[in-house]
Amino acid sequence: MPTVAGFFGGWRGLGRFWGLIAVCVASILATLALLGPPPIHPAAPAKPVAKQDAPPQPEATHQGAVLTPEHSGRAVSDRPGRDLPGPVADPDPALLESAPGLPPDSLPRVARDGRKPMQEYAAGFDPTTKRPRVGLILAGMGLSFADSKRAIADLPAQVSFAVSPYSVDPEPLLASARLLGHEYLLSIPMEPLRFPLSDAGANALATTLSPEQNRPRLLAALSKFKGYVGATSILGALRGERLADMPDQIGPMLAELDRRGLLYVAAPGQTAPVPYVWSRGIDLVIDEPATAVDIDARLAALEVLARDRGTALGLAVAPRPVTVERIAAWTTGLANRGLALAPASATMLPPKTEQEAPK
Repeated sequence: MPTVAGFFGGWRGLGRFWGLIAVCVASILATLALLGPPPIHPAAPAKPVAKQDAPPQPEATHQGAVLTPEHSGRAVSDRPGRDLPGPVADPDPALLESAPGLPPDSLPRVARDGRKPMQEYAAGFDPTTKRPRVGLILAGMGLSFADSKRAIADLPAQVSFAVSPYSVDPEPLLASARLLGHEYLLSIPMEPLRFPLSDAGANALATTLSPEQNRPRLLAALSKFKGYVGATSILGALRGERLADMPDQIGPMLAELDRRGLLYVAAPGQTAPVPYVWSRGIDLVIDEPATAVDIDARLAALEVLARDRGTALGLAVAPRPVTVERIAAWTTGLANRGLALAPASATMLPPKTEQEAPK
């Protein structure tokens, strides 16, 4: 019986081998032909493409005003102040309206989206600080260009300014103040206690006029410049006490300030808080008399008030060189003494609601 080796041996064996291979290949092909093509499975359904979010839409505030997309996500609060550091915004057309009878001057207003001057033009301050707050307003700004310019440059941003409506071309000074982060208030001329020996000017709000007659004078003062967080009765060394002590006179003025989104700083000795507006009274005048020794002593006393009460607001009546120098030196060590230097807007109290002024 021939063996496998004999069957495939020699040239004839090699032929038998390749013949066997051909038979196997032919058998496999025939089998595949009988089975047919493999079943085609349906492709998995395509993954749906995620729908893109629609662009942000304006949202309504609690006041019924509309927030534009850039303001979406933050509530428009009634509280004054701004928690972002850095320069104060330049006057915003959305926060201005034309002044009737005073073209081309403008008046402050609440924007359609609910923003208020007392917020947008405030100096930056962290509202979460737990340290006692001590603030300082430097009045009489704008009357002496050189002294005002020095104060703007030498004092920290948290020192607030009260600018005289009698300033001549104050905009260069105000632009510098905003750039360096200072907020400022408008000083409203009001009849002082010792009038006519002390006179706040021909267009001052007067007790001999009715509120309706005083309103054009108020609007004229409010139109003198732009970008202020609020107003004050403090005009340098003048305080407007006589008119401020008359509820039927001060009430309509405060209501006007509130309608325009402004805060109010009352003079030393005057009642605060006041109706209608966020306000604060001055706790201590630091530069009467304006000597280095007296200023240092008053600043130390202001610190004591801040620690006792949690907040204190001081006043310097003019940007004299000695006053600016002593304030600058005082502010450098406040943090080490456990105090927070705060702009005036960060010291305000809510309106006094139990008292109503005549409309």
